[in-house]
Amino acid sequence: MTRLSSATLAGLPAAIRRPAYDRSRLTPGIVHLGLGAFARGHLAEYTEDALEKTFGAWGIVGASLQRPDQRDRLKPQEGLYTLLKRAPAGPELRIIGSVLDVLVASESPAALVARLAAPETRIVSLTVTEKGYCHDPATGRLKADHPDIIHDLANPATPRSAVGMLVAGLKARRDAGLGPFTALCCDNLPSNGHVLRGLVRDFAALVDDKLAAWLEANGAFPATMVDRIVPATTDADIAEVAKLIGVEDAAPVIGEPFRQWAIEDVFANGRPDWHEVGAQMVSEVGPFEFMKLRMLNGAHSSLAYLGYLSGHETVAEASGDPVLARFLEGLWAEIIPTVPAPQGVVLGDYAKALLARFQNPAIRHRTWQIAMDGSQKLPQRLLGTIRERLKAGAPIEHLTLGVAAWMRYVTGTDEKGAAIDVRDPLAAELKRRAEAAGRDAAALVTALTGIEAIFDTDLPSDLRFTKPVAAHLASLFEKGAKAAAASLG
Repeated sequence: MTRLSSATLAGLPAAIRRPAYDRSRLTPGIVHLGLGAFARGHLAEYTEDALEKTFGAWGIVGASLQRPDQRDRLKPQEGLYTLLKRAPAGPELRIIGSVLDVLVASESPAALVARLAAPETRIVSLTVTEKGYCHDPATGRLKADHPDIIHDLANPATPRSAVGMLVAGLKARRDAGLGPFTALCCDNLPSNGHVLRGLVRDFAALVDDKLAAWLEANGAFPATMVDRIVPATTDADIAEVAKLIGVEDAAPVIGEPFRQWAIEDVFANGRPDWHEVGAQMVSEVGPFEFMKLRMLNGAHSSLAYLGYLSGHETVAEASGDPVLARFLEGLWAEIIPTVPAPQGVVLGDYAKALLARFQNPAIRHRTWQIAMDGSQKLPQRLLGTIRERLKAGAPIEHLTLGVAAWMRYVTGTDEKGAAIDVRDPLAAELKRRAEAAGRDAAALVTALTGIEAIFDTDLPSDLRFTKPVAAHLASLFEKGAKAAAASLG
């Protein structure tokens, strides 16, 4: 089959949206580190919209830090790819043209540093996952003993970490008499702009005190809050896109119609007109980030554990179950009083929009996938809310069922006796403690809340927390997830 390319655009079906600007005139202004599916389904589409609204030098050069896969898929297509939005009414297809090239850092780190240092590069954005920042999540500080950081300090011309790359590019710009680029973190890290600023400063201070001072005085690290469900692309998705557009696309992206992007409007050298195409340029991202963390992420995790245990493979199936949909409504009723509403947002309406997103049958977002890394997610997504509710003397029945469902999940066996593939940094420790406690709910609660990195020292000693968790856990063992959720009314 013929491959997607500039030459084949004109022959695509008329219903498929394609770049509405002269792509031959587009030049790079953004470098994106970590050009995965999310970046291409979020940042790149917002940029595409901005280019169609107000054309400018804002093409994207993507960079894969390790593997060449993305480059090898996109290069034969001149950076073009299909964004397939799965809406309940049917698929919506669009060809994205804002990505111009893809570099592979592991093959030529010098080429990437040169691109970062180029005068035309004004923004360097990142989606490298939390692990890609080589930091201690508890403190937000750089791990100077991380193997990649050790390498980059010893080999400044050939860095391999994202932070090392940023500092190498910024140093080259300073040495050339150029101003800094804006470093725009688009990963789901709390206070992501503040964290990135600190990591870059920490690394720079290990290289050159004057460089650290220059960055502190001149650098721009806007905080952002990103939101869009972008499931992993499957072979079936690739085949479907080929059938719909009539040519082969090796790199399609699948996403939901909904998208949201709140950005702190602090840029060193301009930006695309993202504000004209739906992005919210704000003075403070924190309220949006906090709302998403508690209302979306907290509900997602709770639903993932209850849904998986109930036999639901996807979020749409789980949230479409009337029992679990009622659970979500009760959960949000407990969460909303702890969330200050961002400007222009009605939290009740936001909750209704979340439920509609969850229930979109066209998006196959697997409960197992969301259930991963629960030991890292639980403290921020649920336990902070629980602490506030306890302080206020408010009910936590739905919140504690979410915690109990996580405990039931990490025992490693589902309600039919089948093994659960528990993916978690603490998987071995969780398994050891769960096996020692067996199906004794009180013993399991004691064992798991004893992991201080998750529960700290306050919650394990608070009967207002441990007692309902143990009661829910006993119900989960005896009756199953669906019956336990139904018992809350």
